[in-house]
Amino acid sequence: MSGNPVSDFDFAQLRRFPDIEAENLFAHDATDELILREAEQALALAGHGEVAIVGERYGALTLATATVHGLHGLRVQQDGLSGENALAANALRAGLRESYTSMPLSAELFDRVKVVLWQLPRSLDEVAEVAELIAAHANPQVQIIAGGRIKHMTLAMNAVLAQHFSAVTAGRAWRKSRPLLINGPVNDGTAPSFPRREFHADLDLWLCAHGATFGGSKVDVGTRFLLEFLPQMQPQTSFAIDLGAGNGTIAAALAKARPDIHVTATDQSAAAVASTTATAAANGLADRIEVVRDDALGTFADESAELILLNPPFHIGATVHAGIAHKLFIAAARVLAPGGELWCVYNRHLDYRSALDKLVGPTEVVGRNSKFTVSVSRKS
Repeated sequence: MSGNPVSDFDFAQLRRFPDIEAENLFAHDATDELILREAEQALALAGHGEVAIVGERYGALTLATATVHGLHGLRVQQDGLSGENALAANALRAGLRESYTSMPLSAELFDRVKVVLWQLPRSLDEVAEVAELIAAHANPQVQIIAGGRIKHMTLAMNAVLAQHFSAVTAGRAWRKSRPLLINGPVNDGTAPSFPRREFHADLDLWLCAHGATFGGSKVDVGTRFLLEFLPQMQPQTSFAIDLGAGNGTIAAALAKARPDIHVTATDQSAAAVASTTATAAANGLADRIEVVRDDALGTFADESAELILLNPPFHIGATVHAGIAHKLFIAAARVLAPGGELWCVYNRHLDYRSALDKLVGPTEVVGRNSKFTVSVSRKS
């Protein structure tokens, strides 16, 4: 690894906001710096519009590339909307808002690009989907400089990459991160394999999933428990919100079980939004399920819903943290109309009841098994 080509970039200026901020959560990590150092030569030779950045967090790769190498026309993919908004805010403060374009994970993101900077995900399905798209659409001489935390990298990841590229070389580890240098795309012309789909006979549902979708095309065990209580949920309402839709299991199951209900499924993950859209279509429910990419109900009006369903995440990236759950509880409380219900399922050890009582309204535990709790909170 060469010297420090990013020494002129101040990573400390980056913020996570509007994503969750806390002392143990950071806007960049060593992997960002390692990728940038390994990519120094490739970026020095790249032209404007020839660089794609995949899995960006809060702007470290994008803004350092624009600052150090003077490149613009950067194509940037982020799964989370909060990360996109944080990048925009960081770029605005740095005077670099015009240096990049946010794009979904798609063929257009990689069309003829020559350099890809890639913060590797933990999910092998996500690795596979990204690799498939790069191999099919990037310049044949594309150079991919990827990296991840060593504890999250596996030989299985290398095997997935080897299906799409002729050369995958691991670089020297640095501060618990390791780079992968990848080139030689192998494009056999086969049709895209995502979103993947799976039929669940017990629910009579097809579930579809893009690579970054939590749980893939499976039924989350907590969600399965929550679905047992569908008949008890706000029987008079004709509108419900699936908050944190994932692969669309809850939205599809609710719409299928109650034909009088229109469901708005929302998630900040682009992969989840695409997956839920595909799930709705696969089950013939597209006319009753609207899918919206949104961060914590930010685009929903106050007191506009009578029923919200939520299986909240209990981690942020690889860090266990209750911040997102509390953020979603506050959002639900704002959007619920008086008398409206928030139905939640959560890991039994988390015991969110007191937080729900305080943030939403009187909360009743209606179900509990060895792993999960189901509660209903009523807006007073």
